[in-house]
Amino acid sequence: MTAETSSRAMTGTFGATLRRDLLLAARHPGDWINPLVFFLIAISLIPLGVGPESKVLAVLAPGVLWVMALLATLLSLDGLFRSDFEDGALEQCLVSPSLLYFTVLAKVVAHWLVTGLPLTLLSPVLGLMLSLPGGYGTLCLSLLIGTATMSLVGAVGAALTVSLQRGGLLLSLIVMPLYVPILIFGASAVNDAAQGVEVGVPLAILGAFLALALALAPMAASAALRVCVDSD
Repeated sequence: MTAETSSRAMTGTFGATLRRDLLLAARHPGDWINPLVFFLIAISLIPLGVGPESKVLAVLAPGVLWVMALLATLLSLDGLFRSDFEDGALEQCLVSPSLLYFTVLAKVVAHWLVTGLPLTLLSPVLGLMLSLPGGYGTLCLSLLIGTATMSLVGAVGAALTVSLQRGGLLLSLIVMPLYVPILIFGASAVNDAAQGVEVGVPLAILGAFLALALALAPMAASAALRVCVDSD
């Protein structure tokens, strides 16, 4: 197989998997609407719990927005590979070793497009609800980077638990410690922007996390899928 043919095969695999997953998401809107509804309802309850004072809400807003975005992303991870595992499509992907990386990457991109991106677009509205004093651009940018990183890292956990009947709790235990640095620097960037402080450092660190996850997570998830499917 020539390099050009191999490149076309990889591109075709990525595009076909991405289109398939987006089509499935359109046919089953509950899979991606549920995290958004959770994100909206959970943040809407914060003013009821801590009071409507804008000063208090403004202090809590960066951390609350990021924690709820993390939990909403986590809520949708369990089904990332499960449907393909149950209908046998995942075993077919394993037949072509060189293309599994791009299949996994395409599924992660589709997951981010239907969960992370809507969460990011919804966040400024909820920031207003929590009286966030400023930094809405930083909020969107940090969540844009952070949710993409969380989808990539979460794919490793989803791959490790794909063969388990009730792997949601184990998935949370696996990926939650890896999410903590993303949460810390993401909330820090929003908090600094709201106070008018330079946000270049936390955003740069978030970008470094994304680059590292993009390089390593699809390979790790591919290896985990091979182990779990072969051992099942």
